[in-house]
Amino acid sequence: MQKTALTDALSALMKDYAIYAPTGVAERHAFARLDVGGLGAVNLEGTPFIPPKELLFPRSETLFGIDTDTGDVSAPGQAGQAAQAAQAVHAGQAGQAGQAGLAEEEGRVALFGARPCDARSIVNLDHAFLEKGYVDSAYAERRKGLTIISLACARIPSPACFCDSMGGGPADAEGSDVLLTEAKNGKAWFISFLTEKGKAVETVWQEAGVLSSSGRTAAAAPPACTLDPGKPENLAEKLTAAFEAPEWERFSEACLGCGTCSYICPTCYCFDIDSEMRGKTAEEFRCWDSCMFSDYSRIAGGYNPRPTKKERLRNRYLHKLAYFDESHGRTLCVGCGRCIIKCPAGLDIASVIEWGGTL
Repeated sequence: MQKTALTDALSALMKDYAIYAPTGVAERHAFARLDVGGLGAVNLEGTPFIPPKELLFPRSETLFGIDTDTGDVSAPGQAGQAAQAAQAVHAGQAGQAGQAGLAEEEGRVALFGARPCDARSIVNLDHAFLEKGYVDSAYAERRKGLTIISLACARIPSPACFCDSMGGGPADAEGSDVLLTEAKNGKAWFISFLTEKGKAVETVWQEAGVLSSSGRTAAAAPPACTLDPGKPENLAEKLTAAFEAPEWERFSEACLGCGTCSYICPTCYCFDIDSEMRGKTAEEFRCWDSCMFSDYSRIAGGYNPRPTKKERLRNRYLHKLAYFDESHGRTLCVGCGRCIIKCPAGLDIASVIEWGGTL
């Protein structure tokens, strides 16, 4: 597909899908819902500051409501509608906020322009929400309707990228239904339709006439990531064995406990459950939380098994690099580098991986 055909390709998809794609720049570089007038706002340079996980795991969602007069329990309706409206506003598209919930109503959502690390992060979320004997029904419903159209990295988008150290790569297809790979001339993409969902996209694009005949001319070779933390094969075992090492105190000294790393991480899925009154309806909702907050692990009676930054930071890094590996057979961190770039205190998960390699 020629790059000049992108607007036509997205317009054709819009007839059958609610499309989310990267728009904006800097801190407003995020996945937002497109409308016909916003197709030209797509920004495929670099990695979006905000990952796409809230399409599946919203910032806040109502679980159920109770009418305080009658005691009747109501279903959550369009789960995640408020969260997606907030996303549209965050991305500078407040005019679309009122229709953000249509993604679930239509049932078919296309995530366009996700980097391979973000596509792989969704596979990790699938492991967390759909496996080990428990299926999160709200997540499962959204996941069923989501088609992921990924964009291989022709150039490494950030100096903190290290996906090829974490089991992925700049052109990795895992988690993608469709993968776009840039041609050597930089003017076109080679397109791989990888799943049944991907073949449905192929049909749409064939009918729209945006695909040229298949061919095998030269594709750009995938680049190597900028950062190489030297991850050993047995990193999980090494870090778990170093649970009492004094280095955890050193790593945590600068931490502010702000939770930025959790909110911009594509694979963090900690949440809290609370309730609030809306008129005469009591609503139970869940919202994002962070294991870096002091109250996160506090239990009945006020006891906190992770009372200081050291315990909290150690738990976060061990979950990313060891615990998830032990329970699901894969490292939770995908090497996108967002937490390295955006941590206000300069904390660096790559340095923990590098230290683990010396143990």
